[in-house]
Amino acid sequence: MALLGNAAVAMWWDILPAQREEFQEWHSREHFPERMGIDGFLRGSRWTHVDGGNGFFVMYELASYETLTSAGYLQSLNNPTPWSSKMMPHHLNMVRSQCQLLGSFGAGLGKAMLTIRLSPAGGQAGPLQAWLENRLAHLAESRGIVGAHLLQTRTPEAAMTQEQKIRGGDAVADWIVLLSSYETEVLELAQADELSPQRLTAAGALAGMTHGVYALSFSLGKHELKSLGPFRPA
Repeated sequence: MALLGNAAVAMWWDILPAQREEFQEWHSREHFPERMGIDGFLRGSRWTHVDGGNGFFVMYELASYETLTSAGYLQSLNNPTPWSSKMMPHHLNMVRSQCQLLGSFGAGLGKAMLTIRLSPAGGQAGPLQAWLENRLAHLAESRGIVGAHLLQTRTPEAAMTQEQKIRGGDAVADWIVLLSSYETEVLELAQADELSPQRLTAAGALAGMTHGVYALSFSLGKHELKSLGPFRPA
């Protein structure tokens, strides 16, 4: 999966089973189209945790870092629709990171995604970035892998938005590794071997990183807006 643009919003949260059906309809029919209508938003994708639990991973790919503080995006964040206001409180254990793209390798959109949230140990940011970029470039050319990417959170200086207030505030990641494949098993092997906690720690990452494998649920690009049906709010 070649990331579009030079920045992204990467998010993880849980949705309980009772809200899952309405959440996916709202997110697909209203929220994604709303976001893709903002200048600088290029593609959104939603992924469900392969273990069948409550977890989601969502990513917006952005033309530039400046999109994060654009008037259009802030207008949307501070003026949620009634349906958005209804659904936002159900985003549990929210982690939301506004990121710059440090490295991106590969092309295409796979059906599965490995996400790793990690931080460099003291004085290890440079060596860890170099190691990760080298390893991800190699992985992107490996069997089954179609994309490998490195993001770094860089939260803009901005007041808490209305959407954040509804959710009660969000946690943030630090560095994010993304690995995309057309085979879930390939990602599980990478998680256990080349991107295992042991190897990442040896390369300069702090212990306590978070791994997760997700399956693609829905994707929408800006160019696809006209083909999507009308909103169907509850």
